[in-house]
Amino acid sequence: MRSERKPIIILLADDDEEDRMLACDALAESRLSNEVSCVTDGEDLMDYLHRRGKYAPPAVAPRPGLILLDLNMPKKDGREALREIKADPDFRQIPVVVLTTSKAEEDIFQSYDSGASSFISKPVTFAGLIDVMKGLGRYWFEIIDLPRHKEQGKWK
Repeated sequence: MRSERKPIIILLADDDEEDRMLACDALAESRLSNEVSCVTDGEDLMDYLHRRGKYAPPAVAPRPGLILLDLNMPKKDGREALREIKADPDFRQIPVVVLTTSKAEEDIFQSYDSGASSFISKPVTFAGLIDVMKGLGRYWFEIIDLPRHKEQGKWK
């Protein structure tokens, strides 16, 4: 019974402030009630997941159930962050959906090869982004079952 489950937290990793705002607006417009946390680059993403620095308090960095990841970010790009996430036994079960402006075949291949659950090229219109978010919401939160993380260790 999905209604008994706590809503899944979405972690959005994107360096572009406008893209983050549009993604959050599109999620709200698609009537998803999931909490969305945002980070601005791959280093910030890994700090969030490892609860380092400003993300140390558990209330600031609740464990995400889904990561939306842009590939082209400063400091540590999404490609490197994806490889780190999927290499870590604490995080590898978290689905990572690459949501990026890239349409390069190499990025698509490399993303799936590194463990991405899906690869989506960002739509050019807000209406298109709403459609994508509705589809993501339906698939990830209504159709499939995601693993529940065991309440142990640093993710209590």
